[in-house]
Amino acid sequence: MTTRRAIVTSLAGLLLASDGRAQSAPWASLRAPDHFALIRHALAPGTFDPPGFRVDDCATQRNLSAEGRAQAIRIGELFRANGIAAARLYSSQWCRCLETATLMKLGDVSLQPLLNSFAQNRDRAVQQTAALRPWIAQLELAGPTVMVTHQVVITALSEVFPGSGEIVVMRREPDGRLAVAGRLPTA
Repeated sequence: MTTRRAIVTSLAGLLLASDGRAQSAPWASLRAPDHFALIRHALAPGTFDPPGFRVDDCATQRNLSAEGRAQAIRIGELFRANGIAAARLYSSQWCRCLETATLMKLGDVSLQPLLNSFAQNRDRAVQQTAALRPWIAQLELAGPTVMVTHQVVITALSEVFPGSGEIVVMRREPDGRLAVAGRLPTA
């Protein structure tokens, strides 16, 4: 049993080491100034929220599954394994985003309505994205900063269609433009 456990532990260590080397650039970027992470909330099966959902009532929303909660915990472990034990955390007001951010255990979570979904109200997309960009432009990005949000928000800012729980590392250019610095799938 001890030998078997040692072999499994060694193999797991090798997988983590090779994974870390393959993805070291995005993780290093997250520790550098003017970079931040956009994270699509962890797995919440289905699409859209039910008719009549309310942002202030989780029972009316599409929420994380047990697998999604485990994924959110793993995302936090990935940050810590890559040298980021704490971060400034911002979250959409949707329960699946807030729960993802909380389960990551990287620090206190601040709600940011500009990170809310506009999937069911596309008329808000242009206006909300236009307001989100100057908010990001004024953020102090001296240390790790993480925003947990929705696919539509991430796609509007980055042109990336992220998977559930995917981390999209962004760089804020001196002229204020945003550029993708890397992607870190977590599923």
